[in-house]
Formats: sequence, C-alpha cells, structure tokens
Amino acid sequence: MTQRDPREPAPAGWDCHVHVFDPVAPRLAGHYAPAPAPIEDIERIAAEHGVGHLVLVQPSVYGTDNSVLERTLLRSGGRHRGVVVLGRDTSEAQIDLLHDAGVRGVRFNLVSPVGNGDDALEVLAPGLQRRGWHVQWYAQPAQLPRIAELQARTGLVFVLDHLAGLRADVSAEPPCWRALERLSRAGAWVKLSGWYRLGADAPYDVLTPVIRQVSEIFGRHKVWGSDWPHTSLPAGSRMEALLEPVRDALGAAELDRCLRDYPQALYAS
Repeated sequence: MTQRDPREPAPAGWDCHVHVFDPVAPRLAGHYAPAPAPIEDIERIAAEHGVGHLVLVQPSVYGTDNSVLERTLLRSGGRHRGVVVLGRDTSEAQIDLLHDAGVRGVRFNLVSPVGNGDDALEVLAPGLQRRGWHVQWYAQPAQLPRIAELQARTGLVFVLDHLAGLRADVSAEPPCWRALERLSRAGAWVKLSGWYRLGADAPYDVLTPVIRQVSEIFGRHKVWGSDWPHTSLPAGSRMEALLEPVRDALGAAELDRCLRDYPQALYAS
C-alpha cells in the first residue's frame, strides 16, 4: 500500500475510540498483556476506510500514566485527540499540558478489573468545565441511573462508551432506558462501538434493534469507534466489519455523518 504523503490533508473521517500500546511501557498487573499497537498501524488501517482522525482512549492497563497517549498526540501535530484517566491529585499544570497535546476528555472505567471509580470526578469537575472537556464512561446498564445523576450534578457533557453497555437481550423498559433519555436530554453522547463486548458475534446484526433505539434517543449526539486494536477478537478481524452494524441499522448516509460530521462538536476544537 502506498504511504500517505504527510503534506496531504488527512481523510475527513473520525474513529472515536482507539488504543495505542507500547510494549515497553509499564502496565498494571492483574489484567491482559497488550500486544504492540503503534499509531502508524492504526492510521494505515483507518485511512483505508476514509478515516484520518483518531481519538486515543487511555487503556485501563496504564492506569493514570498517560505518557504513551500524550507522546503519541504530540507526534500527531494536532491531527488526533485524546481521552485520559486522571487521579484526584492531578495538578492543573499537568492537565494543561494534556490539553495542549490534544486531550479533550477524562475517562472513568467502571467495568475493567483495573479500572477507575468515579471518586475523582467531583474534584476534577471545575477544571474540566473550564477547559470544555467531556467525561467518558465505560459502564454497565445498571450504572446508568447513577451516571445520569452525576451529569445533572456536575453539568458536564458525558459520553457513554460501547453503546452504553446495552446487549441484544436488554429488557424493553428497565431503568437504564429512562436514564439514557435523561442523559440525552442533558446533552450526553453515545459511542457506537464495542460490539464484541456486548455478547454479539460478527456480523453483529443481533444488535441492530438496539443500535436503532439508541440512535433515536441520542440523535446527532453519537459517534463511531472501532475500539481498535481488540484484545479478544481473532486475528484477521476487519475494521469494515465494525462499520457494517451502523450502516445496516441506520443507513450509509447516517454512518457517514457519524464518521465525518457529528464528531466535530466533541473533538475538533
């Protein structure tokens, strides 16, 4: 494949959930050992699908050490954005450096065995508000009512990872759906991503009704993410297979808007 000339503009599309792994970076014990995943490999795969901008999400295995993500953003020259994990004691100066590198959000992972709880949110909230950062949540559906309460209390923009954790067998009228509507009315977003985390197998068509219902709730406040690279999918998995569920559920035009138009509001500034 011919390398893209760096003087040419990057493709317009956005992949709003990828992870970069460095094999020599220290990681937390008790979870998976990631394979190397340099940004150049992800850029190459993404460009084949019209995607030139990436949102790097801090992996749980690195805890609050965002150095791999920060270095990668600085090398990108403003092309990509980042979402980090912060502790209660993170200084304003540290957060400013991350902002200058391209970070626009902070993540709370309530699912991973080495994830982080939301105890730092209240401390960080004023600084996040000043900088216009959002708060990204990897959570289970049962946790959505509490997340809706936190959004109302802080006034911050919330973003829900991986279809808000909704699996194909989700009940029609549980509290989580009311929480999603409350979150949406207050300006929250959802990521159409993480199909393999939701009890589904390729081609993921079992999730079509859920994707449609979530899309109706969030309207323009939705973005797509590949969650690339995956830690539990077989070798040879295709990024195209991760785009198809959105195309099948919402149509090609809406997929294009999820890739090119909607992400601008969250990440382009």
